[in-house]
Amino acid sequence: MSAPVSNDRSVRYLGALGGASTSRVLNLFRIAQDNADNPDHAEKPLFVSPLINKAFLLKHRTRADETYLFNQTRSVATKIIIPFDGSDLRAGGRSLFVDQRGYEDALRTAGNYNADNLARDLSVLRLLNAVPSLDPFLLREHLRNNDIEVAPCYFAISAGDQERMHRFVTEEMSKLVSLAGGGGGSGSSNRLVTAMLSNEINEKLEPLRLTLNLTGNDFREGVFSWRGFLYYKWSMGKFWPDVMGVLREINAIQPVGAITPEQKVYLSSARRSIIEMLRDNGNHVNKALSVYDSSFADLVKNQAPKTFRDFLLSAPFMFLELGEKLGAISHIVSFWRYRFPQGARSISMPRSCRPSSRIFPAASAKS
Repeated sequence: MSAPVSNDRSVRYLGALGGASTSRVLNLFRIAQDNADNPDHAEKPLFVSPLINKAFLLKHRTRADETYLFNQTRSVATKIIIPFDGSDLRAGGRSLFVDQRGYEDALRTAGNYNADNLARDLSVLRLLNAVPSLDPFLLREHLRNNDIEVAPCYFAISAGDQERMHRFVTEEMSKLVSLAGGGGGSGSSNRLVTAMLSNEINEKLEPLRLTLNLTGNDFREGVFSWRGFLYYKWSMGKFWPDVMGVLREINAIQPVGAITPEQKVYLSSARRSIIEMLRDNGNHVNKALSVYDSSFADLVKNQAPKTFRDFLLSAPFMFLELGEKLGAISHIVSFWRYRFPQGARSISMPRSCRPSSRIFPAASAKS
C-alpha cells in the first residue's frame, strides 16, 4: 500500500525558509529563482522533475508520531517539501520523506513523473539521504563520486552563511591581500572576500589567479576548494564551544528514579561511546584543517604559492570526510539541545524501553 504525500502542517512557516540554505536545508526554490537565466541550471539540473527541483530538502529529526512512516527506527530523515504556490510560500506545501513506506509511489505522484525519468531522481535523493549534512562541498563530492554531474550553482554558499562568514574570511584574507597585489588596505580585503564568497569567478579574482599561477578550470576548482576549507574552518570555530558544553552535560546528566543494572551499564557505555566519537571526529577535522593552515601559512610567509596551489587542487576528496564528520557532530549537538534544553540535569527514563533508541540515538553513529 503506497503512502500518500502529506499536506504538512509543520511547514506552515515555509515562507520563513524562502531565503534559507544551511547544512540542514537545501533550498532548491531559491536556487531556481536566482538562476532563472542561467542555462547551466536548466541543462544540468539536480532533479529531472521541475517540481522536485524547486523543492526544499531538510535533514529532519523524526518525531514520535512519524516513526510509523518507516520500516526501521531512525533519528534523522531527509524531508522533501514541495510548495503549493511558488508565488506565496506562506501557503505551505506537500511533504514526504526519502524511503518512507510507499516512497516510490509517493515520489512519483509528488514529482509528476513519467515512466522514464523517475529512476534517476530516486538515485540522487538516496545519495543525499545517505549523507548527514547538506553542506554544498560534501554534496558536490558525494555526487561526483557517484557520477552525477550537475550545475555548479547548486553548490554555492548561501547568502546567509556568506554574511555570517564575512568577518572570519576577512581576517583570513587580510594576510594575503598584499601578496595578491591589493595593497593591504581594508577596502582591498573586503573586495577580495566578497569575490571569494561570490558564486561567480570573475575578474575581481584575477590578482589571486596570477598569485597562484592557475588557469581556467584549475582556478575554478582551486577557488571552490578554498571556499570549502574556509567554510569548514568557520563552521568548526562556530559550534565547537557548544560541543564542549554538550560533552560536559552528557558526562554529568543522571537518570530520574531507579534504573536496572542493565540500563546502568548501557548508559555508562553510551556516554563513553558518544564522548569518544565526538573527540575522535573533532581531532580528525582539526588535523585536516591544520593541513590547510600549514599550506596557507607557507603561501603568506614565504610567498611560495606552489604548495598551497597543489593542496587546493587535491583538496576536494577531503570534503567527504570533513562534511560527514562535522555533520555527525552537529547532529549530536542539535539533537541533545532539542531533547535536553540547557540546564537539564536529569533524564526521565521509561522502565518499558531500553535507552538505546530513546535516550542516546546517536551513540551508534559512525566515527
